Amino acid sequence: MKTVIIYESVYGNTRQVAETLGAVAEAQGEVRLYPADEVPGDALDGADLVLVGGPTHVHGMSWSATRQVAPDPSGRSDGNIVGPDLPGPGLRDWFRRTGRVAGTRAAAFDTRTEGSELLTGRASLGISRRLHHFGFTEVAAPRSFLVDRSNELLDGELARAREWGTSVVESLLVDVGR
Repeated sequence: MKTVIIYESVYGNTRQVAETLGAVAEAQGEVRLYPADEVPGDALDGADLVLVGGPTHVHGMSWSATRQVAPDPSGRSDGNIVGPDLPGPGLRDWFRRTGRVAGTRAAAFDTRTEGSELLTGRASLGISRRLHHFGFTEVAAPRSFLVDRSNELLDGELARAREWGTSVVESLLVDVGR
């Protein structure tokens, strides 16, 4: 089974979730992990499963403007983010480059601040809508993984990512008869 994971990350949290999902999927075959701005044109060729995730900014998927003004975890006031993942083209840009993908199985995930999704929003819902629009077949409901006000993953969130990834991969294996 070939799994492709495409993610956008500013502080490294979404990258950590993506890497955790990749480790889960690796038990069933090939895994390719790509930041949204480094996805090659042929990345989805032969993919059995595509997982797409990003951070929640301003109640939804990030824009180039929201990545540029994201709060700096170091407390700097000059607007230059010094987090582990510098902002570049994000998921919106990747979707524009991708075009239609008929029937490839996929699932959406995000990272967002802990709290009611009515207050925080969820990028995974926008990712899910785009997956559907571009012809992907979703195999799981969108999932959020939570960060605290300091932009650190909450304790247990990577374990939740492993559990979610396992259920997504297992459901796909049942679907394809493996």
